Order: sequence, then C-alpha cells, then structure tokens
Amino acid sequence: MIFTLVLLVVLLLLGIREYRQHQQTIRMVPQRIHVNGTRGKSSVTRLITGGLQGGGIKTLGKTTGTMPCYITPQGKQVQILRVAKANIIEQVQITRRAVAYGVDALVMECMAVLPANQRMAERQIVHSTVGVITNVRADHLDEMGPTLEEVARSLSSTIPSGGTLFTSEQKYAGILAEVASERNTDMHVITSDAVADADMKGFTYLEHKDNVALALAVCTHLGVSRENALHGMQTVIPDPGVLRIFTLAQAGRTIGFVNAFAANDPDSYEVIWQLLAPFMTAGKKVFVIVNCRKDRIQRTESLAELIAAKIQADHFILAGELTSALEHRSIALGLPALKLSNLGDASVEEVFERVLSLTESDSLVIGIGNIVGFGEEIVTYFTNRGREHAY
Repeated sequence: MIFTLVLLVVLLLLGIREYRQHQQTIRMVPQRIHVNGTRGKSSVTRLITGGLQGGGIKTLGKTTGTMPCYITPQGKQVQILRVAKANIIEQVQITRRAVAYGVDALVMECMAVLPANQRMAERQIVHSTVGVITNVRADHLDEMGPTLEEVARSLSSTIPSGGTLFTSEQKYAGILAEVASERNTDMHVITSDAVADADMKGFTYLEHKDNVALALAVCTHLGVSRENALHGMQTVIPDPGVLRIFTLAQAGRTIGFVNAFAANDPDSYEVIWQLLAPFMTAGKKVFVIVNCRKDRIQRTESLAELIAAKIQADHFILAGELTSALEHRSIALGLPALKLSNLGDASVEEVFERVLSLTESDSLVIGIGNIVGFGEEIVTYFTNRGREHAY
C-alpha cells in the first residue's frame, strides 16, 4: 500500500515537471499554427508548411491524416511510427523536435476529435499564435455533433487566445466569430476568389482552391510574398490522400481511377464531383467503389443518402465490411438495385474484375467511403497498374 502511494506521488511529480518543461519549450517557437476543421486539414497543413518554407521561414510541419508524419525544414517527409493508438501527447514530442531544429514556425494538424481533447490540445499543448479552421462539415457527428452547430463549436476549441484565426467556413462563420471575439482573436474569412486557374496549374495533383486560398492567407499574414508562398506550396510533398487520377489500360479498355477515399461527408463529395467534371466526358461510364467499415456505422448511413440521391454514377460497387447495411439503406432511399454490386468481403482482385466487366471502352472509377484498411488496398492495386494523369 505504501509502495503504491509513493509510486503515485512520484508519477504525479514527474507529470508536473513534464508539463512545466513543455510550457517552456513550446514558447521557444515564435509562430505556432494549429490547423483544425472537418476536411482538408492535412492538405492545408502541408500547404502552409511549404508556403512558409518557400518564403525562407524555417518551418516544421506535422500531419496526422492518411499518413502521420512530420516535414523537416529541409522539406523531407518523415513517417511517424506508432506502437499504439494515436495520442495527442505525440504533439509534445513533435514540439521538442521543432525546437531541436531551431524553427521559426511550427504547423500542427489537430489530431484530437473529442471536444475536450481539442481544448486540451490547444490550451495545454500548442498555444497557437495562428488558428486555422478549414470548414465545418457532417463527419464525426457521434463525437462532435449531432448538429453542425455543435461541430462548429467543437472545432472552435482550437481558436487561439489573443491571436489570429483564418477560416474558409462560410455558413457557420458566425459561431467561430463569436468564440474568436471572446478570446480577443482577429478572424479572417477566406474565399477562393483570389486564386486563379493559372495558380492551380503548378500543382501535380487536383488541389482545392479553398485550401490554397486559406494557406496563402496564412503565409502572407506571416510575411511571405504570394509568389514565394505559391511556389513553396507547389513543391511540398502532398498528402497521400490528395486527389490524383491514374489511367489504366486493360484489355482494350481505358480506366481512370480517382482516390477520393479521404473525404467522408456529402459536402466534400459534391466539391470533388465538381473538380472531376472535366473528366466526366460524354460517353464515359462513371463507377463508384464504396469502401465500408464496421466501426463507422453512422458514416454508412450518410453514404447511403449520398449514393442514393446526391452523386451521379452509372454503377456503385460496395466493398469492405458490413456492406449489406449500406445496400439495404440505399435501396430503401430509392437507388435502383440494378445499379449496385455488393462485393462485401471480396478480394481486391474481385473488385477490379467487377470494374473490368462493367467497362465497355472508357470509364472513370472513383473510390469513396473510407481509406483505412481495404481502401488502401484498392488504391494500391489500381495505381500500381496505371500511370498518373498529367495535370
């Protein structure tokens, strides 16, 4: 009993010392940018990192998206290998690494979902000077919702105190402005109007104008010229989950494959469909592979509404886990059963063969739903058999 009490006291004292050391360490980084939001966090984190580096600001970026990693001030990507589940204490370790590099700026993607953890990440760990909220969309509603207003308030947990906030969110900007005002933080709502089509031609993948506009606003705020920031963004290593189109030539057929698994909400998919519109030419069949996960039941419900009513395709292929729930719900919502192929628990080879059987000459295949697990297998299988489209 005495030994246990002594051990608890020792652990408590060590925890207090660790906390105090971090508070000293984090303030050794002059500019701390905390990137939050529903969609686009990883991309915006990388874009800001590249933009600041393009302007000569010594910057370390850290993302937690499709592949958790940090980007060194020299632009090298280093994957973070985790021995257990993701933990926001990881941000403390990255801060130490940033100080060891002697950086002037640290760009961190928020890795917390639960509102309490988001508050802790900002107030106890990052202490941001610049906050970024990409958007407010219908994802993780079981943890941050159920309403979008509640999602907005949850995301506002990372708004800095006495700093500056940048956001592309329009509809729920009022909620963010209310919290920013309470924290004496200046807020800027950014639109994509200032980003021209010509600005996007330097990217080697399909990037969203909103993401570029948001990153440009942060970089210019920190003293980087628009030209240097844009150049830096176009040369930074993109997130593995960005939109890329691969062309496959198989048995006399041409198949375009798009990895859109990283987006998980209806609004994001509507934006993606707009980006892909130039590739959906007359006579080209559009097939959608929907990867399901058994631990994302609520997402399955939203995917059913999406494929039944909101996105247009010639055929939907259901893959992964618990696909029957998605099949039954989407048919109940009005999707014709003939437009569905339920390949739950099928191999990636079987999914590919189903695409081939549906393709007569020219088709575009879009992967949506979930990237983790089987989604990654699908991406690897298709992209290894194709060549990337030149944008």
